[in-house]
Formats: sequence, C-alpha cells, structure tokens
Amino acid sequence: MFEGNSTLLLRWNVEPKQFGPVLIGSAQGGMDIEAVASNTPKADINYIGLDGNIGCLVNGAGLAMATMDIIKLHGGTPANFLDVGGGATADQVMEAFKLITSDQNVNSILVNIFGGIMRCDVIAQGIIQAAQQLDLKIPIIVRLQGTKVEDAKALIAQSELKILTCDSLNEAAKMVVKLSDIVGLAKEASIDVKFELPI
Repeated sequence: MFEGNSTLLLRWNVEPKQFGPVLIGSAQGGMDIEAVASNTPKADINYIGLDGNIGCLVNGAGLAMATMDIIKLHGGTPANFLDVGGGATADQVMEAFKLITSDQNVNSILVNIFGGIMRCDVIAQGIIQAAQQLDLKIPIIVRLQGTKVEDAKALIAQSELKILTCDSLNEAAKMVVKLSDIVGLAKEASIDVKFELPI
C-alpha cells in the first residue's frame, strides 16, 4: 500500500544475458531480483530469482504465488518464482531445473503442478530426466494433481531416484522447508548430505 504520491520504480536492464532458451535481465529498484522472460515460444518459462533457498517449479502464476506463500507460512524462503506455463514439455521442465539449480543457494526444490491441460506424467518424465542428467544432490519434493497423476507417481517410483511425492501441498511445503534447513546446516558445516527413502 502506498500513501500520497509514493511511487515504485523498476527499471529493466537493457543488456539482457542469454541463458539457454530464456532471456535473463535484471530489475533495479527497491529489491535485488533477476527477471527471466521467454526468448522463444517453446520456452514459455516465467522466472524471477529471489533471495531464498527453496527452488519452486509450478504451473500457473496464481499457483506459483500460493506455493511461495505456503513455503513462507512454514518458515521457508522461496529462491524463485517459476511458472512453466499450462502446456510444459519434459524439455521445458529440464530447462526449468537448470534455471533453478543455477542458483547455488538452492537447498531443496518443490515442484507443485496441477495438471488440467498439462499431463502429470509428462512433468514426471521431465523431473526424472533433470534429476538424472543434472545429477541433482538436493532433495526434490513433488506434489502433482490432475491428469495422469497416477501414471506420474508410478514413473517417479519406478525411477528409484530420491524424489519424494506428496499429495498435500501443506505437507509438501513443510517437508521442503525441513529438508532445506538440513541441507543448509550441512553446507555450513561442509558436510555432504545423502537422503535415503523413506525420509
């Protein structure tokens, strides 16, 4: 809320940097953030880097904001706003993971997808592909609801990767905050952390 003639000014950097299929710029003003906008129609990734340590991969701006809010509610701090859009492919999910993990402060990742038009099994394939190809060492918590959700859960279970699934957004948020805290403490002590399922 602003009183009187108060204004908020954000100036977008005129010299953007290329990061794969997305364009990265930065905002100047009262906060230090990086904004990433799609450079090609196939990317369709909306990303804003923040100062937290919990990576978020979500479809839909409203759901992304709600996801960030529930992380804050449980004592965590989001590292980004990332909306993969309504029709993400496995490759787009891979690109989203590359963006999230390019931030060295990220200690855990919460994937929150509601598959209406988007199929959850396609998202699961992208998550598995990212976990394998990027050799992710941080915890990934996945909350999927909607089209082909049971197929998606089966794919994740069969992958035998340390990817945790959770049906409740509230429980997923609690879990991602706790795991982020554990990884953060381990980083401070220069200790490697390996997770065994179930946690």
